[in-house]
Amino acid sequence: MLKKITAAFVLLMLIAALFIQQQITHFKQLQLTNISELFEVKRGTGVHRLCNKWLAKGNIDSCFALQVYAKLYPANTSLKPGLYELQNLTVLEAIDKIHQGQQKQFSFTVIEGDTLKMVLNKLKSADFIDYDIDDAKLSEQLEVTNYAEGWLLPETYFYHANDSALSIINRAHEAMKTELAQVWENRMANLPLQNAYEALILASIIEKETGYAGERRKIASVFINRLNKKMRLQTDPTVIYGLGERFDGDIKRKDLKEHTPYNTYRINGLPPTPIAMPSKEAIIAATQPDTTDYYYFVAKGNGQHQFSKNLTDHNKAVRQYILKRSNDS
Repeated sequence: MLKKITAAFVLLMLIAALFIQQQITHFKQLQLTNISELFEVKRGTGVHRLCNKWLAKGNIDSCFALQVYAKLYPANTSLKPGLYELQNLTVLEAIDKIHQGQQKQFSFTVIEGDTLKMVLNKLKSADFIDYDIDDAKLSEQLEVTNYAEGWLLPETYFYHANDSALSIINRAHEAMKTELAQVWENRMANLPLQNAYEALILASIIEKETGYAGERRKIASVFINRLNKKMRLQTDPTVIYGLGERFDGDIKRKDLKEHTPYNTYRINGLPPTPIAMPSKEAIIAATQPDTTDYYYFVAKGNGQHQFSKNLTDHNKAVRQYILKRSNDS
């Protein structure tokens, strides 16, 4: 009798094991259907709650196999919160992705030439970012003694849903500190720049003066030559920055005469802070300028500039490229 009971028990166990194995085999092939493009897993969500959510939304037709799998492999089914892309995955692949924390990546780009205000405004409207920055205290948050303008390296930074805006800013700031230190270490000898921060200021001006990469070092040489001669820089982008919200898109003669800390037609030397976020290439140009005899340049209207060694030639270039363009329009 005992042998029959034992045999029956073993048979039942074999049947149960076979059934479970079939369910797991089926589960491994089971596809998530009609899953949303981005699926959020909230903090504290376990397999049971996740499965019921999928079941309610019609993404799967049963929770049994998943629950059995979770019992057999609990270490593989601990879930990390976040936003995930789960389309075209099996249930097992989706569970593994959530277990590994392979969240959807988003990107934010700090664009060369953008001001701090522009960067912060773009961050405020970026997807799935927790904007936790106190604009008025950003310099303190970044632990910079000067204004935070110019201290973010133009680059693309990746983040996950609900990452803090300050964490992105911190990464951009650390990247700029590293880049600036390296470039300053390799600077040309005898530059009229007292420290790396002055190089950052000059680089921001170079960034705003030209979008043509081939001219950066030549533009830099003009400013370096003028600084060496104690000539005022007389560069429009600094005037525009000093005007702030009052700038209407057209720089006027009265703007050039206005006393602001950034009006390089009125002040000697560099402005007190950068005027934008300079690229690595602009910083290199500021610290390794071309060696030239140029002291002036004027925009040709095609993105490039005409360079001159003296005021007479510069005035001719102004008449050729600026006044002619004004008359033609």
